[in-house]
Amino acid sequence: MLPGALALILLAAFPLLPVPPFWITLANNIGLASLVAIGLVLLTGVGGLTSFGQAAFCGFGAYTTAVLTTAYGFSPWMTLPLSLAVGAAVAIPLGLMTVRLSGHYLPLGTIAWGLAIYYLFGRIELLGRYDGISAIPPLEIGSYRFLSGQSIFYVIWAFVILTALGAQNLLDSRVGRAIRALRGGSQAAEAFGINIERAKLTVFVFAAVVAALSGWLYAHMQRSINPTPFGLDMGITYMLMAVIGGAGYVWGAIFGASVVLILKETLQRVLPGLLDTTANFEMIVFGILLVGILQLSKEGLWPFVLKLLPRSRRSRQLAEPSSQLDKRDMPERGTPLLRIDKVRKQFGGLVAVNDVSFEIKAGEIVGLIGPNGAGKSTTFNLITGIASLSGGGVAYAGQTLSGLSPREIAKHGVARTFQHAKILPDMSVLENVALGAHLRGSAGVFRSILRLERKEEATLLTEAARQIERVGLGQYRDRPAGDLALGQIRILEIARALAADPTLLLLDEPAAGLRHGEKQELSNLLKKLRSEGVSVLLVEHDMGFVMGLVDNLVVLDFGTLIAQGKPQEVRKHPAVIAAYLGGVA
Repeated sequence: MLPGALALILLAAFPLLPVPPFWITLANNIGLASLVAIGLVLLTGVGGLTSFGQAAFCGFGAYTTAVLTTAYGFSPWMTLPLSLAVGAAVAIPLGLMTVRLSGHYLPLGTIAWGLAIYYLFGRIELLGRYDGISAIPPLEIGSYRFLSGQSIFYVIWAFVILTALGAQNLLDSRVGRAIRALRGGSQAAEAFGINIERAKLTVFVFAAVVAALSGWLYAHMQRSINPTPFGLDMGITYMLMAVIGGAGYVWGAIFGASVVLILKETLQRVLPGLLDTTANFEMIVFGILLVGILQLSKEGLWPFVLKLLPRSRRSRQLAEPSSQLDKRDMPERGTPLLRIDKVRKQFGGLVAVNDVSFEIKAGEIVGLIGPNGAGKSTTFNLITGIASLSGGGVAYAGQTLSGLSPREIAKHGVARTFQHAKILPDMSVLENVALGAHLRGSAGVFRSILRLERKEEATLLTEAARQIERVGLGQYRDRPAGDLALGQIRILEIARALAADPTLLLLDEPAAGLRHGEKQELSNLLKKLRSEGVSVLLVEHDMGFVMGLVDNLVVLDFGTLIAQGKPQEVRKHPAVIAAYLGGVA
């Protein structure tokens, strides 16, 4: 808190110091660039969506207010919500197209529409073509007009600080966890009910709106605009600021903007004299700097600044023990819960799952076993909607799951773990587990930004903490999940699945990497879940663990069902002995 308070005091005092007007102007430009960089931190650093077109959204904010104030007589403050609305309105269709792209197509797509919008600004008569719009009125409150750099400094930096706090609030919420989960891939996030496209679109629109805010401020600071500041060059520069500052840190965006703009001004003054040329050599320096940072510190420079600041141990606010989430009703024990009917999956000419049928009843543990490559994990993916069916069907409590998305299937009370653990190593154990409770909350973007969902957030975190204690990881609750050993990560995944309050739990090799004592604790936990009415479908290679735990076994070999029944019956089956258990049976 103390470093932040000191920074605010210095910021407030800066325009009052006897500094040249140039430095005030530079500080204002850093503030404007920081807004765009904050959006890029959420979009690229947190959400994993690379965009070089953010300068175009600055243009929409700037041109909206310029046209409305000069041609139609609007007050500048009245145009603020309209400028942000235009930025959002343009971002939604662009985002719907952009977020579906992946790999190198994503940044190429943003370059394409960024260039198109830049040239569009220069061809529209209403926008003044390449000459732009001048005589834009300044901001004013009452009779006071913000004409000087010193006066508008406070307006710009007030918006920067409020935006940074709002972005931090958003990341520190249920919606923010969904956005952060994007970097871990879509499978785990979708399996716990996160709407991937909505999360991507949310962060895309947020980044566009704060860029439009920067453009709005720029128009009233400069009081004249043209397309030049809204082209691809500035889009690349904004990305450079986010990466250099630290693409995963909100406050790092401000630091990155400061470094880039101060260095740019310094190089523009120094290099011409050193090299006896006015060529744009500073971009070469920035390129070398970017390569160096990506090689030496992929998280940017802000983590180094954090090491110099006093550490404050952050404690997550939990709800009162009496405040609990609603629990779903468990089906009556023994009633049919999950029915797999002639399920089939083909990959070209390869049949991975061949007309497999079996049933799970409420309150029982079923083991799905077979040699490597037998189709067990593929069967899990077919049940949870991650893979599409080539034939057959899946029904849950009498309702068909075939054709539903993983998110819709999760709403029915189906939760799972993965053969290859899918966690977010940079997030704490508590936050990883809280992802599992995503569908049990309802707070949206605006409540999160304004920090109005603290009661719900505390309740979600309390539920996550309860599940962490339940599986025996309480001492690791606030540590980064990446610090855990493989066996502990397996247990973390189970805690995350339990946070969803499932009626059916699908566990893919949960005992892998566990020691004997840990396996016994896991077995006791699963038996306790069974006694509470939770059904479990279990893939496991440790036969000693499976045989003493499950009620029924289903055996696959090369994607084909070869046996099912009680463990003592299955282990004597000739086909199972030949395919899997061998002479030990």
